[in-house]
Amino acid sequence: MKDKIGVGLVGTGFARSAQAPAFRVCEGAELVAVCSGNYENAVKTAEEFEIEHACETYQHLLALDDVSLVVISTPPHTHYPVTLAALESGKHVICEKPMAMNAVEAREMMELALSRPTQLAIIDHELRFNPTWRRMKEMVDGGYLGDLYHINLTVASGFRHSTQRPWNWWSQKSAGGGLLGALGSHAIDAIRWMFGEIEAVCSTVTTMVPDRKDPKTGEMKPNETDDYCSFLIRFAPQNGMQPQGMVLLSALYVSGGKNQVTAVGSKGTLMLDGDEILLGAAGFNHQFEDMSLADRAREIAVVPDNIWARSFYHLARETIQALREDRTEIAHAATFTDGFHCQQVIDAVRRSQLEQRWVNVRDNH
Repeated sequence: MKDKIGVGLVGTGFARSAQAPAFRVCEGAELVAVCSGNYENAVKTAEEFEIEHACETYQHLLALDDVSLVVISTPPHTHYPVTLAALESGKHVICEKPMAMNAVEAREMMELALSRPTQLAIIDHELRFNPTWRRMKEMVDGGYLGDLYHINLTVASGFRHSTQRPWNWWSQKSAGGGLLGALGSHAIDAIRWMFGEIEAVCSTVTTMVPDRKDPKTGEMKPNETDDYCSFLIRFAPQNGMQPQGMVLLSALYVSGGKNQVTAVGSKGTLMLDGDEILLGAAGFNHQFEDMSLADRAREIAVVPDNIWARSFYHLARETIQALREDRTEIAHAATFTDGFHCQQVIDAVRRSQLEQRWVNVRDNH
């Protein structure tokens, strides 16, 4: 078993708030380097986490021999070039979601990863590593629902509600900003992982807050990206039936919003209520039972106490363990193939809004 796995962080947003704290407490992980589009942020992050190298560019980081695993947590428009460069440099890769700007980029990233089987390449869909989400997946796979009839998924966030939130890359279409990519990618991945392939979608994707203030100029600039999205799902046929679904994504809640996943089948119903409470009811006229699992990551004080940071801790721990054992496959991890199929659905949702019709997912290459 390898003693240490050197980790390089590309980005200082989520990488600084959640990923660096997680790797710092993972046995066998060593934070070696960090870079950022703003070099000062890289220096501050390096000082905070005692990281040896603060790099001005990702090329500098990739040239470091002691970096084995590269974690790419930058805006979506950078994922394609940085990921290709990292893989071509022989590094293992965790790429933030959404995987790319479109399925064309995602396909090329997937094909390069598949051509390098000795390198780990996964997408940071960390909810797959949350104990309660994984419990729901196992119950679905175990037949608790019976034949799937339909699912409802709601993402209720307030992080774009305030009109005082400044204009930044998240408001730029060219940078890959917007709710569909930021949280919709997680929703789509969770649906595919738990319930099966999505065949077609029919969507509404729109912007409710039209402009935001540019902190550099003080001027109001147009918000080019979505803060609300909803779409209908038609799953690929299962056991002679074609399950249906509804997804609602909003970044506009003031308070009281709750994320929720409900799945209804011929034998039972499962409800993931507020991220980490799993309720199940089997048969007819049965009361819901609490089937949640405790998250041991809550005991680790250095990891922020939210589902994203705690779930990433589990992903990081399993990734480091795999690499120390020279394994490039991790149970439940979202592969680049998963990322490509998720990107196909994202593209189909956008195309459905543009063309105002049902769109088959496989038509998006």
